[in-house]
Amino acid sequence: MNEIILFEQKQVRREWDESNQKWYFSIVDVVEVLTESNRPRKYWNDLKSKLKNEGSELSEKIGQLKMKSADGKFYDTDVADTEQLFRLIQSIPSPKAEPFKRWLAKVGYERLEEIENPELATKRMREIYKQKGYSDEWIEKRARGIAVRDELTEEWKKRGVKEHLEYAILTSEISKATFGMTPSEYKHFKALDKPKDNLRDHMTDLELIFTMLGEASTTEIAKKKDAKGMPENKKAAIEGGTVAGNARKELEEKSGTKVSTKTNYNELPEAQIRKKKIQ
Repeated sequence: MNEIILFEQKQVRREWDESNQKWYFSIVDVVEVLTESNRPRKYWNDLKSKLKNEGSELSEKIGQLKMKSADGKFYDTDVADTEQLFRLIQSIPSPKAEPFKRWLAKVGYERLEEIENPELATKRMREIYKQKGYSDEWIEKRARGIAVRDELTEEWKKRGVKEHLEYAILTSEISKATFGMTPSEYKHFKALDKPKDNLRDHMTDLELIFTMLGEASTTEIAKKKDAKGMPENKKAAIEGGTVAGNARKELEEKSGTKVSTKTNYNELPEAQIRKKKIQ
């Protein structure tokens, strides 16, 4: 989920990372807001070098996500979550620092509420999907899938897997073993050509079930084998995905119907019916 939000009429790009359940903000945008510099990218590069030379852990934890630039293309962009931004702002002398902190706290308030009360997050998520036209049965599976995914990423974190890139690589391995397609290939298969399209939001009930099976199996195998680091967790991901892949193939053989379908959310009968009711 990509969004542009405004602070004093200046744009700040942010992206929701489903694997970590966090908002990540473009650091360059924040630097431009705070410094009003005509060269915010250079300012940030200089500051990043300074933090690194000082041995700051913050510079090592900065990640990258592809974000839409002014030319309409997506580029790797340095990003920080809310906690990291609060620490970063302390390194930037600016009269706007305190107002920006208050603004940042406000835009993240709902997330803080949800952290304090996880049931609220689940309720909001269900309401959003229902408004979009998804059935209660589908929403239940999607919610369960998010919980399974969270458990997997927490396990990866404990086992020394690096966030973002390595998470994406392992997720791709699970998907290939489960469905015979990487997530990007699956999106193409379903004709989802927009960067903001979330593949799992376009899956059918069965596709969600096998996605959960692949990820839950991976978590269990990683635990049992005490997988450490990327190579061992990659092996666990392939094995976990293969468990789901074999189950999928057996179901397809018995039912005579393919699990993977080109159907996307816009074509789901339930969605179309509910959309008409909402309208």
